[in-house]
Amino acid sequence: MLTEQQIHTFMGAALVEAKKAYALGEVPIGAVVVLDGQIIGRGFNLRERFEDPSQHAEFQAVLEASRQQKSWRLPEAELFVTVEPCIMCAGLLQQARIKTVYYGAEDYKAGGVHSMYHLLEDDRLNHQVEVHQGVRATEASTLMKDFFKAIRIRQKAAKKARRQREDQN
Repeated sequence: MLTEQQIHTFMGAALVEAKKAYALGEVPIGAVVVLDGQIIGRGFNLRERFEDPSQHAEFQAVLEASRQQKSWRLPEAELFVTVEPCIMCAGLLQQARIKTVYYGAEDYKAGGVHSMYHLLEDDRLNHQVEVHQGVRATEASTLMKDFFKAIRIRQKAAKKARRQREDQN
């Protein structure tokens, strides 16, 4: 069982990953996989860079952890992710047999863990994942809000510049 300090620290590592995504212009979601108190996988969103819808933070982190462990099964591993996993990622976590998921911000539009669906705790499936929500949620949520606010500002500026060019012609 992890202590509150360890949980805080590991989510901090996921937030570092999210900031890497932000710096690349990707939606700022980060994840780390932890086994026996050590990070064995890290990831952040790379969908835009690779033009691949599967390149979510959770996929990156689980893939690295699986390669490190030389197994697709991670039954003692814990995942820390800054935003609630979507249904695709929830399916991955269930398939990888992840033991526990800790997430920060809720995803009310695409959440597959609590907000819209409850895939990880569905007892009809052959594996259930323990879920802890709201870990450093304010930090994760602020990062997301800042990212999308910056996009809206850029889009508004681009629209204004287009109008000015049209007015000059």
